[in-house]
Amino acid sequence: MNVEQIRQRLRALGARPSHEGRLLRAWLQGRALDGGPHTESNRLPKALQMALPELEAGLLALARVRSEHPGEEGTRLLVELADGQTVESVLLPREGLCVSTQLGCAVGCVFCMTGKDGLLRQLGSAEIVAQVALARRRRRVHKVVFMGMGEPAHNLDAVVEAIELLGTEGAVPHKNLVLSTVGDLRVFERLPQMAVKPALALSLHTTKADLRAELLPRAPRIDPATLVECGEAWARASGYPIQYQWTLIEGVNDGADEIEGIVRLLAGKYAVMNMIPFNAVDGLAYRRPSADRAAEIARTLHRRGILTKLRQSAGQDVDAGCGQLRARAIKLGFVQREARRAPTVRPSGAAS
Repeated sequence: MNVEQIRQRLRALGARPSHEGRLLRAWLQGRALDGGPHTESNRLPKALQMALPELEAGLLALARVRSEHPGEEGTRLLVELADGQTVESVLLPREGLCVSTQLGCAVGCVFCMTGKDGLLRQLGSAEIVAQVALARRRRRVHKVVFMGMGEPAHNLDAVVEAIELLGTEGAVPHKNLVLSTVGDLRVFERLPQMAVKPALALSLHTTKADLRAELLPRAPRIDPATLVECGEAWARASGYPIQYQWTLIEGVNDGADEIEGIVRLLAGKYAVMNMIPFNAVDGLAYRRPSADRAAEIARTLHRRGILTKLRQSAGQDVDAGCGQLRARAIKLGFVQREARRAPTVRPSGAAS
């Protein structure tokens, strides 16, 4: 479901623009759709008032908590969609929320669990913003980052619709809406056309084009230097620094050559480098660098003039990094189904 379908449903029930905005704001703030004070000037049309319970039930069904996993860097939520499929959202520190934009992912980053099964389906814009409404029923959300499951550039129409609703009726400051992408030129074409101007996060991971092709096998073949040039142009146009994302993998992209490459690409740029040590995943051979090595890299970049933040992947202390909760839930469901199907073996001599 997309946001425009919700708007059309409200209009079909007689909603005027003021009614439409008020009900959308109530939903996005995690409040009941009661229509507000029933004064003569803001009373809802009778058909709309009568339909509110059904409308509210439908909106609540877009995103429900299947399970919750608190950790030091945030609480990861396994969110069940209306069709029973699951995605992941993360309640981040400082009133932040990370949302998913796709069920699965087509990019296939070799260090990420989400893309192992490819893209299963797109999320509608209503399913994306429903994750925000769900989180706001639990606590305040003042920042939304589109960095969960999926590649936002591959679902750009829905993501743009979600960003523009959150930046208006959702009352999220534009600089606190952060669109993440592996680097797709369609994003840079679309950003200037948007009514709401989000901040941008670019997944860099390496300064070497050949290694980037290995780590992000189905990402657009954009040279890292070109990607940084595009990012810098948007940073200057929007007034928000670009957040570069770098999953730090031992022996892969943590060497002195990569440090020199980062300095070469980002010196003097309006940018922040987010170093995120790899989150160990069963079945993947990559290793997380030691805490001392990760801290040394961050300090070295700081000394060389690159603003660097050493971050932790939310959920890694509870084995719930991106895609792991969903994969574990699917595996558990398979095991339970197989157990139900297995024939019962009675002990020898037992009564039938």
